[in-house]
Amino acid sequence: MNPRSLASAIAAASLLATAAPALAHAKLVKSDPAANATVHPDLKTITLTFDDPLVAAFSKFTLAMPGMAMPVKTAVSADSKRIVGTLPKPLMKGTYTVAWTAATKDGHKTTGTVKFKVA
Repeated sequence: MNPRSLASAIAAASLLATAAPALAHAKLVKSDPAANATVHPDLKTITLTFDDPLVAAFSKFTLAMPGMAMPVKTAVSADSKRIVGTLPKPLMKGTYTVAWTAATKDGHKTTGTVKFKVA
């Protein structure tokens, strides 16, 4: 490889290395209730915490139990790292799935689920 090609290759590699952090995807780092937890029916909020700031317009979650969607109002926190869902009434006993979508400012969306039980 000639010196000019080597310099171009090094420049391209360093450009890619510095661009990589801009392509981050939000990762779920904590949920409350925790995955597979058993909680009391009077649960008032569900909180999902992520490692990167979220774009509120594209970050949310839904709550469902088999065959039935449950009402939940979601909002992204002031620090942009949490999606908080407020439950309008106590939950029935059963298994629930939180299905989330989280988007970061670079436009990348990630999705996932968290299950918990109400006893």
